[in-house]
Order: sequence, then structure tokens, then C-alpha cells
Amino acid sequence: MKLGLCGAASAVFPFESASAGDDFDFSFKKQESADPELFVKEARFYQKLEDGKVECRLCPRSCRIIDKERGFCGVRENRSGTYVTMVYGRACALHDDPIEKKPLYHFLPGTRSLSLATPGCNVECKFCQNWQISQFRPEQVDCFPAFPKDLVQSAVRYKIPSIAFTYTEPVIFYEYMFDCAVACRAAGVHSVMISNGYIQKEPMEALVPHLSAVKIDLKAFTETFYRDFCRGELKPVLDTLELVHRMGKWFEIVVLILPTQNDGEKEIRDMCSWVADRLGPDVPMHFTRFYPSYKIQNLPATPVTTLERIHDIAGQCGIHYAYVGNVPGHKWNHTFCHHCRELVIRRSGLYGVEVRLKSDGTCPSCGTRIPGVWNPAEA
Repeated sequence: MKLGLCGAASAVFPFESASAGDDFDFSFKKQESADPELFVKEARFYQKLEDGKVECRLCPRSCRIIDKERGFCGVRENRSGTYVTMVYGRACALHDDPIEKKPLYHFLPGTRSLSLATPGCNVECKFCQNWQISQFRPEQVDCFPAFPKDLVQSAVRYKIPSIAFTYTEPVIFYEYMFDCAVACRAAGVHSVMISNGYIQKEPMEALVPHLSAVKIDLKAFTETFYRDFCRGELKPVLDTLELVHRMGKWFEIVVLILPTQNDGEKEIRDMCSWVADRLGPDVPMHFTRFYPSYKIQNLPATPVTTLERIHDIAGQCGIHYAYVGNVPGHKWNHTFCHHCRELVIRRSGLYGVEVRLKSDGTCPSCGTRIPGVWNPAEA
């Protein structure tokens, strides 16, 4: 499996192939052959129905599930009328990443994030970079115990400022994420959700106060694309974006650009205009390069010229911070003050980040406040 930066969350090996690095000793990772029941916990959002059925109230699918069956995500099961998650603390990937890899460009730049995932997802993107873990059930993927207290203790021990729920879809391991986020905040560790935004209102409202930042994948701006390429819907994602905005949480948007599929000028203009009007011009938008993956092998990599054209359209629509992603070394990886165009953050790949902002997050040239979270105390 090739490690890359294609798509909303970069590809990641299973834990056995990608540890958190020689400098880190996550002792809990050595626990092998754990009893699967160790990871079972009652779900937070569901309704009991007649005849032992349940209805999931976590994501917009609202799966109705008979006894001994699972929802679309494959990680939630009806057990005699009690709906349970089977991935609480059941990690399949753990890595010490730069926060820029999420990508989050306006949130504590240059810092590290302890990044984790469980198997499963509530959509099926035909271009998924992590399909080996997202499109399988938990018993089909090598996993290990990594409970909230273990993760928070490791973050504190190694002075990692944040924990990221990423790689697959954290909505499907909601209970695990929620408890991690609560424990993080109590310990002074930040938590970030890297998500497709496919979640119902009530669980998202309950979660957001415990997070420090959110990154949402906006796959496209048409219901047709969501239906044909993701087996999902656009509107719930837009609703989630508006909810996070209303609640005042820092967030960024990523759009993976598939050649000929979601790169039309009208669609991009409609999308960027909607973001500028409904969410504000300061929301960073990352337009990232597609590489053939999973079920989409017949399209070429996105031309860099296409991404540059989209970047310009975003600016014309009022977006202050548009980025070109998955093109290392490109000019539009950097952050420029939207007022005077001074270079305020220089990025050389993922690991070379030079922050030129003043300590209060303002431009050193004109004094304009650059939107974002620049100080850990702000999140």
C-alpha cells in the first residue's frame, strides 16, 4: 500500500506497518488478541422499535436494524434490542502526524497530532485512499486496544498538543471519539475531528463543545456526485458545516478534485459562493489533487492547472484562504495575509513550517488579524 497525501485524509498503513515512530513507546499497542467484547459499548444515539428492532440516530442513514444485524457502517450491531458499537477503543491505525497532514493550516501550525482510527465508514467513496480499513468490518482488520486514557496519557507524556480522529470516519466511532475528546479537554490536550460531516444534528451538537477544531470533506456540490460516487447525500454535510459555524468552532474544508467529475466552473463557483455567503470568507478551503485509487482507476491525476484555476475562482467568489493541496512545493501551499498579501506562513512539505505571524496572530506587515487558532490557549 502506497503512503500518500491523496484526498481528505492521507493514506495510512495499518498499525503493524506504521507505528508512531521510534521515539514513541505506546505500550498499550503491544496488547494482542484482545477479546472483541472488550470493545463493545452501548451506542449513544438510537431508538428502540417494536419487535426488537432499533433505529440508529447517529448519521443521516437512520438505519433500521433487526436483532443480530448491523448498520451500514458495519461497526454497530443490534443485540436483542440494545444497539452497541463494536469499536470502542478498537484502533486499527495510530500515528504521530504533523497537523498539516489533516490538513489543518490555521490550527496550531507546525505542531504534531496523535492520529487514530477504527475500521469502518458511513459512506463508500469510490476514490477512498484508506479503503483497506474504512470499507471493512472490524473483525476483518488487525486492531489493538487504545482506550481514551491510554491515548491522553501518551499525548501528555510526549507533549503532543492534540489528538486527531481521522483516516476512516470518526462519526462511526462516535462514543470512542466523544470520550477521548472529554478526557483530552480535562488534560489540556486538544482534539480535532477529521470527518465527512455525515452526521445528524443532535450528536454533532453534543460533540462540538469538546472539540478544538473540525475539518470537513466537502466531496462536491451536487447531490448526483454524492449519490454516484459516495453513496451519500450533500445536504446533511452542508447542514453540519452550518452547525459548526453557528457554534463558533474553528473549521476548515477540503475538496478533493476529480477530473471531469466535480471540477466544472459553475459547480465550483456555486460551492465557493455558498461557503462565502453562509460560512464566511475566512473559512480555509483546500482544493486537493486526486490520484487514482480504490474503484476509480480510470481517471488521471488532477492537472495542477485545474487546481490553480479553481484556486482563482475561489478568490473571485470571496474566499480569503484557498489552498492547492497534494502538490508539494506549490505557491498556494503557503498562507498569505488576505489584506496585504504578505507571506505569513511558509510550508515546505508537511514538516517544514515557518510561522511569521506575530504572537497575537496578526500579520507582521499590516497588523491584520489572520483567522485561525495560533495559540493553544485559544482553542
